Amino acid sequence: MPSKQSEAVRRHWETSWRTMTEPGFEGPDNESWGDLTAEPREVDYLETEAGGRPAMWAVPKGAENDRVLLCMHGGGFMGGSVYTHRKLFGHLAKAAGARALIVSYHLLPEGVYPVPAEDVSNADQWLLDQGTSAGRIAFAGDSVGGWLAVTVQLRARERGLPLPAAALLMSPCVDMEMTGESYEANRDSDPFFKPEVVRQIIGNFLADDADPRDPLVNPLYADLSGLAPLYAQAGGDETLVDDARLLDSHARKAGVEVALDVFPGMLHTFQMAAGRAPEADEAISKLAAWARPKLGL
Repeated sequence: MPSKQSEAVRRHWETSWRTMTEPGFEGPDNESWGDLTAEPREVDYLETEAGGRPAMWAVPKGAENDRVLLCMHGGGFMGGSVYTHRKLFGHLAKAAGARALIVSYHLLPEGVYPVPAEDVSNADQWLLDQGTSAGRIAFAGDSVGGWLAVTVQLRARERGLPLPAAALLMSPCVDMEMTGESYEANRDSDPFFKPEVVRQIIGNFLADDADPRDPLVNPLYADLSGLAPLYAQAGGDETLVDDARLLDSHARKAGVEVALDVFPGMLHTFQMAAGRAPEADEAISKLAAWARPKLGL
């Protein structure tokens, strides 16, 4: 049974649905998404620039400076920021014992495909140019940030760049064709991500120019062989849970080392309740424990 603390995530998505569908209803602004997350202790933040885009370092006390989580926030390419997600990735960095570089990318309407992927690719290149070894970098992303954490690897491989040591995905949104059965199976348990909502988000991002079967658009059509070991988490009640399952299966067939955890009763990006809900804290702990040996920690 979901904890009382995790219900804050459900209320967040219920309020988001009302904001979208009820005329005159004024829900919280985008930045309040970060209010779900408790402030991690002993983590400092430093705003910077990476690859020509605003970014933020989250530096836990005692972290290994040469191990970095390159973090990509979610928000449907319409919202989210380094500010909404700094605490989430601060918790993850603290648990892993590494620094986190949270990167910004252009949002819609400017950030149509492939602009966000190009922005994050530039940040990855910048991090490598600073002398950080690819083997000491792990990608991390939630929701569409999970899509970025896979797609940026595919772009790096095309450019002949070294790939990261690991990829950590929280409720990844990767299937641009929406083929998962969970869209219907979990329609009633997910208060926000109804198929029509996700279809609109994808349509706005891809506009009229991108083929949802292009391997750089949809990782389920890509050759994933050689990509970094991948660990995906999803909530059992979210409509997007099959995105994680399908990616896990596709990567496994390509010979990628993969792990998948589905948390019963949880919703999309439930890890945002880190520091408050036990399910979120367990998820962060498991991500960090899995990533540490990949980073040589």
